[in-house]
Amino acid sequence: MPIDHSPQTNLNNGFQVLDSIRVIHTLGPAGTNLAAAAAEWFSRNKIKGDIELYETVESAIDHMPRDHCHALLTCAVYPNLYNVVFNNLSRLKFIDSFIWSTFPMLLASRDGRPPRVVSTHPAPQSLVPQGMERVITTSNSQAAVDCASGKTDGCITTMAALEMHGLKIVENFGPVPMVFTLHGQVAAEGVS
Repeated sequence: MPIDHSPQTNLNNGFQVLDSIRVIHTLGPAGTNLAAAAAEWFSRNKIKGDIELYETVESAIDHMPRDHCHALLTCAVYPNLYNVVFNNLSRLKFIDSFIWSTFPMLLASRDGRPPRVVSTHPAPQSLVPQGMERVITTSNSQAAVDCASGKTDGCITTMAALEMHGLKIVENFGPVPMVFTLHGQVAAEGVS
């Protein structure tokens, strides 16, 4: 069977789909790389928009209205991205992606000493040094909340979340150039 190499002219309706985005739904709480990336996407596209934050990317999908002005922002290294894509084929499609560096990624604790038990999102869990116990949480920001509240001794988190929760740096891994993906509505009112 011959392969069709013709351009997909209606893949995202040109820039019309991107220009219509007014709300990005993504992972929270405040201080996540995804929340910052959503703000960066609006800035790059010169669009005034709102960012809605959720406990998980999946709950963002569940609460996102089926409307052409709402989109989902994810990260290409999210370990469950394949399920986000393939479980939502009838609802969401890739409409944009961009590279942007994350906040500096950190191993942090309340007092700056190396922790024994570390909260981490699944994506950066390999940053947890050997010999430390990992506790998986929903986001890098939630990891900071868990550490600050005493649920764990330490966390893998962002510089923004560290500052919000008064934590101390144990190790700074620096910013990570990252691919972020924007998912728009497949069939919603107002979308052709």
